[in-house]
Amino acid sequence: MGKKITRRSFIKGAAAGAVGVAAFGLAGCTQQTVQAPEPSPNPTPAPTPTDVQKPVQNDVKNLITPQTAGAHLNPQDYDYRSNSISDFSKTTLFSDWKLGPLTLNHRMVKAAAGSDTFANGLTEESIAYYTNFAKGGVQMIWCENFANILTKYPVTRKKDLMTYPVHELVEAVHAEGAYIGYQFDSMGATIGKQNEDGSFTQATADDLTLEDIASFQEDIINAAKILHDAGFDGFEINAAGNNIGQAFLSRNRNHRTDHYGPQSFENRARFITEIIQGIKKECGKDFIVQVLINGIEENDQNLGDNSRFTTVAENREIAKLLEAAGADSLHVRLGPAGMHVCQFASDLYFTGYGIEGTTGYGTQFDFSRHWEGKLIANHSGCGMMLNVAQEIKEAVSIPVGTVTYMDPAHAPDFFEQALKDGKVDFLIMNRPLIVDTEYVNKLREGRIEEIAPCTRCLHCHFDRDEEGNVYEHCRVNACVQRAYREKMPEGYEPLPANGKKNVMVVGGGPAGMEAARIAAQRGYNVTLYEKKGMLGGLLPFASAVKGPHENLNDLRDYLEHQLELKGVNVVTGQEVTADFIKEKAPDVVILAVGGKRDTLGLTGTAGTNIISIDDIASADIGEKVTIVGGNAQAVDIALYLIAQGKHVTIVSPDPIEKLAKGQSEWVKTFTLPMLYARGTRVWPNAKITSVKNKEITILGETGVEVTVPCDTVIEAMDMLPNTEIIESLTGIETYAVGDCQKPWNFAEAIASGNLTARKI
Repeated sequence: MGKKITRRSFIKGAAAGAVGVAAFGLAGCTQQTVQAPEPSPNPTPAPTPTDVQKPVQNDVKNLITPQTAGAHLNPQDYDYRSNSISDFSKTTLFSDWKLGPLTLNHRMVKAAAGSDTFANGLTEESIAYYTNFAKGGVQMIWCENFANILTKYPVTRKKDLMTYPVHELVEAVHAEGAYIGYQFDSMGATIGKQNEDGSFTQATADDLTLEDIASFQEDIINAAKILHDAGFDGFEINAAGNNIGQAFLSRNRNHRTDHYGPQSFENRARFITEIIQGIKKECGKDFIVQVLINGIEENDQNLGDNSRFTTVAENREIAKLLEAAGADSLHVRLGPAGMHVCQFASDLYFTGYGIEGTTGYGTQFDFSRHWEGKLIANHSGCGMMLNVAQEIKEAVSIPVGTVTYMDPAHAPDFFEQALKDGKVDFLIMNRPLIVDTEYVNKLREGRIEEIAPCTRCLHCHFDRDEEGNVYEHCRVNACVQRAYREKMPEGYEPLPANGKKNVMVVGGGPAGMEAARIAAQRGYNVTLYEKKGMLGGLLPFASAVKGPHENLNDLRDYLEHQLELKGVNVVTGQEVTADFIKEKAPDVVILAVGGKRDTLGLTGTAGTNIISIDDIASADIGEKVTIVGGNAQAVDIALYLIAQGKHVTIVSPDPIEKLAKGQSEWVKTFTLPMLYARGTRVWPNAKITSVKNKEITILGETGVEVTVPCDTVIEAMDMLPNTEIIESLTGIETYAVGDCQKPWNFAEAIASGNLTARKI
């Protein structure tokens, strides 16, 4: 039997990127100046521990050292999360700065990321979505490209810009004292070749005639004029990623031989500089023009084949030309060739235990060499573009901002020092603001514990539910793309209580805590009972397995603190039975006890033990491990064990396309290729038929039985519903939420708790 993973080492030690590894590995990466923003000439006092990341029983700072070579490649340091700030109103973060003619009083800017709230037009939902950011303290809001702007290449799922009552959106945002700009993007799809499946190939600048170029420029300038006349404060040209402008800036996508070709920086930038000049001519110098560019590029699809991709030095020269043309500010982001999502959510490179640097293609970046060694790549993706942005900022005099998990509540000292040192002028944010629209106001007042944390799950970006339907929900904020729709017609705020009722919530996991929070917010008298000695349900276990990247301890702390603020009576260490419920006689019972674990019904042997996923902290685990189950929990456990040097096989009862079900599509995209690259064998539509001494027999989907070596079998099958407690109750209003009602994931558990508490 292999090395025992003790409960102490697991609960206090399982996390991606160990401190032990960081101490070992950083000394070997001294050429990589990426650890943190460089010290200021007038440094702030040494950080002191605060409640930014309040420790719970599974403190993730004391970590097991991963054993695989891949786990050593990009060591992580999580000590960057300190906070020594006592008064945020006196920080650089909350200092004045100029954006064109505007004076803004803090450095946080809402990115123009797509929300899909315009799917049904400019509705109450989409207006409220953006207005909430303004109410929450955001002063500069960039909204997504929701309309057709290009006459020659219209996007079929969008309507013409003139059909939207855009003035209503502008007036709503302005009424809250904020400014709003509009981002134009094309994604390249409009001029690329359409494939049989309806997708588009990436277009190049070569595909455009001079007539096309003039048509594009005219359409973009005209759109800016329409928006200006409707009251918008600015226009952002997205010339990054797969967009048309980037096709000209890129030596990889531009092979033209005319004056728009790659022969000089002036030629490469000409398509964009002419648009900037045209907008300024039509709209005036006070209409803000911001340009979004790749700050640095890398060929993530074929590591090493990088000669045609733009460097930081080149982008410095391009930035100078954009400023000279009249740009008021620059938005700088990462430029991977393949994975579009990592242009703005490049912290996905750090998802998955022990595989930091995963490209999504089954390979792994070496951050000391790839990306010119310029990324801050040892903080799980937090602020990773700050050093690149600084180099570009030094070449221009206009404000420069950057993106990718810019979350000053997550790491206050880190971001304050970056701003103080002039690495950037402003922080471009999206996910943290979506999770908590009151983020800015709460942070200004120092109420960090009240800020709902982003868990970096990417459910918010083209995810799919259990039935395969595309959605863009938030794991933590259940209102996102539910407010004003069928399940939440009342909008973001729940309605006041419907009379006086005593509500009993049974179970202190995420579903139960969210249900208790909403019920108490509505005005009901709420008591929550939890059988264990602490709240959180599966959150502490998941944090131990996944590591700190997803901020699951922060989520647990946030939900617990919300119960305190809302006046929920919390009773831990109390098992609840049907008789107990009858004795307490509540008006409403919300059951949130979690799902039941299924078992194989097989018996282990002296050489091959069988354990539940819940027991991996205390059981002996051999070197050759078979995990039975194809859900997200099974895959997370597999990655965790692989990082400990275990040889892992997965036996899933589901088809291969269901592997890691319940996990977000983007996290699967980045973790599964590395799972295979580490040598994991997956048997879909399969089951174990026998367990012998140090081996098992697997019946595969073709009907053939195969014997494989195995020291330990871990049962990680789908959980089962668990509602027996309330099935015998009569005369009481009862509900079941979370995994006990329908096992799936944290996002659906929290949503079910929120939606159910709104029904009472």
